[in-house]
Order: sequence, then structure tokens, then C-alpha cells
Amino acid sequence: MIKVFERPKSLTDKPFHYCPGCTHGIVHRLVAEVMDELNIRERTVGVAPVGCAVFAYEYFNCDMQEAAHGRAPAVATGIKRVLPDCVVFTYQGDGDLAAIGTAEIVHAATRGENITTVFINNAIYGMTGGQMAPTTLIGQVTATTPYGRDKDRAGYPVRMSEMLATLEGSAYIERVSVHDIKHITQAKKAVKKAFETQLAGKGFSMVEVLSTCPTNWGMTPAEALKWLETNMIPYYPLGVKKEVE
Repeated sequence: MIKVFERPKSLTDKPFHYCPGCTHGIVHRLVAEVMDELNIRERTVGVAPVGCAVFAYEYFNCDMQEAAHGRAPAVATGIKRVLPDCVVFTYQGDGDLAAIGTAEIVHAATRGENITTVFINNAIYGMTGGQMAPTTLIGQVTATTPYGRDKDRAGYPVRMSEMLATLEGSAYIERVSVHDIKHITQAKKAVKKAFETQLAGKGFSMVEVLSTCPTNWGMTPAEALKWLETNMIPYYPLGVKKEVE
């Protein structure tokens, strides 16, 4: 029998703990497939966040380091500077990266640290119970905005990719989605491009992935995918925000 599909070598066989319909697992697989294809697993170091992906070190079959909440870019910076031949990536959610870790990611990008960030944007705090995040949309209902996010009280959702793309040290920034097969394929290409940017020594790279949280959105997995497409993409348009040749 010809094997046409298998688990990437850069993923362990540990079952994911994520909720049904959560797209973290899809993104994990894309990152692992890219590590396999670029043949970099043995020299890759990943930095796990605090949030739903806090146990990422159990899933990626490479060296992993846990970071304090929001501090993954600082930890990755230290690893990359001490071990410059390693390929270093952070895997972070919107609470970790865009709230408590905003300063860390901004300064890592503006310094042009030669690291790669995979940023999961599901517009809500997942692990802690579905509170409003910096990326929560106007009018979106969460545990702390039961009547919907009000711009006059809470401000506007932060577009991290657009913001980081303005910084001199950022080399490659792209926003993708994983709500259907076509966009999953595009997302993998972006992740691969981000790692290739690091391998070429060009500076900071980040892929923002629009993701779902059916549990905290109060939807079925199918409904969540449609909600992402209908509501998130118009506010968070997909595409390359910056690419340094």
C-alpha cells in the first residue's frame, strides 16, 4: 500500500488538547510540515506561549522553551543571539502577543531580530474563559462584553500585522486564514516564506493566522468557520503586508 498522508516528523504523537473545531491543530501541522520540508527540525527551537497553546512543547518534535506570558519574543531573542545558527520561532495567541506582550513583539520587530513568529488571532481570550481581547471586533459578544465590544469604551481592534509592517526591522509580514482548504494551502506557503526569511538572515518575520474559537464564540465548528470568513476577514484583510527583497 502506498502511503499518501502521514503525521509530519516534526509533530509528536501526543493527542492535541484543543477544543473540537479549534484550528490550532491545523496551524501546528503547517508549521511541522514546513520544518520537515526545509529539513530544519534538528536545529529549530520553538518558544511556547501562555494561552491555549501553552502545551505546544508537547506537540512540536523539536527543542522547545516555555516563556512567561507575553515574553516569547524576548526569550526567542536570547536564544537566537546565543545560538545564531538555530532556527527560532515563537507561537503566540492574541492575548499573549497583542495584549501583555505588545511591547515585546514591537521591540523585537523594530530591532530586526532574525526570528519568526506565528501569531494566532481568534479575536478572543480562549484559555481564560472568552474575555475581550485586543483583537475582538466591534460589536462582538464576549464574557466581558456581553452587549458587544463598544469602541467608545474599549477602543478599536488592533491590526498587529499592519502595525508591525511599519517598523524598519520587520522583513516579512503576512496575514492568512485557515477557514477552508484553499486558505490553508496559502497559509502554509506564508509560514514557509517566513522561515525562509529567517534562514536568509533578513530580519523579523511574522505570519498572522485568523483562527476560530467555537467554544468561546458559542458556535459549532462549521458556524465558526463561516463567522471568521464573514466577519474577521473584512476587518483583518488577508495578504502580504511587508516583504523585503
